[in-house]
Amino acid sequence: MIVREERIGNQRLILGDCLEVMPTLGKVGALVTDPPFGMAFRSNHRQKKWGFIEADSESWPIDLAVNFGADHSKYIWMRWDNLRDIPKPRSLITWVKNNHSMGDLSGEHGRMTEVCAFYRGPNHYFPGPRPTDVIFAPRTGNDNHPTEKPVRLMRAVVEWTAGNVFDPFMGSGTTLVACQKLGRYGTGIEIDPDYFEIACRRVDEAARQPDLLIPETQPKPEQLGMFGGENG
Repeated sequence: MIVREERIGNQRLILGDCLEVMPTLGKVGALVTDPPFGMAFRSNHRQKKWGFIEADSESWPIDLAVNFGADHSKYIWMRWDNLRDIPKPRSLITWVKNNHSMGDLSGEHGRMTEVCAFYRGPNHYFPGPRPTDVIFAPRTGNDNHPTEKPVRLMRAVVEWTAGNVFDPFMGSGTTLVACQKLGRYGTGIEIDPDYFEIACRRVDEAARQPDLLIPETQPKPEQLGMFGGENG
C-alpha cells in the first residue's frame, strides 16, 4: 500500500512497504540500491545517534534486490561477506573511501572499501566508455542517514545505467538525487516516514539547483514505464 507519494522534478518518491508497492510498478530499466545489509547497524559513535534501520537484521532485502528483474542492469551495495549468499555477479564494484570504519579494532583490518554487485539485464550495454570496477569518493558525514552514500558515488553508478532507475530501499534519497542531477527518471520507496521526509527535501533541493552540464550519453528509450511517460 502506498501511504504517500510525491513527484519532485523527474523523481517519484513513495512512502510505503516495498514488498507491497513493487508489484504495482511497471517495467524498470535499472535497479540501483543500497539495501539493509543484515548487520543490525546502530550508530554509537556520533553526537547524533540514529535509530535502528528497518529490516537490517534480516537477509531478505538483499535477496529481493538480487532477484529483481531489471531490463538493463542491477547495482546492489552490500558487505563483502554477503557475497557468499548471492548468485555470482558479473562484476564487483569497489568503493574506496577517504577513511576507514571502526569495526573490530584488534581483530581485522580497517575497512576503507565497500562493494557493489553488478548484474546485467537482458538489454544491457554500457551507455559510455567501458567503466572500471573502482570508484574513489569521500564518505559523507552521515548527516541524513546512518549509512548514507555520497552523491558522487551514486551518480557514477547511475551513469552506467539506462532507462528509468528504481531504488526499493531509498533511505535519504541519494539515488534519486543522483538521478535528478543527471536528468534521469527515478522511483524510490522508503518505509520510514522520517527518512522519506529527508529524501523529499534533498530531491527538491536537487531539482531547484540543476546541474548546468547534463551528459548526453543516454539514448532515448521508446517504452512507457512506471512514470506514465517517456523515460530518460
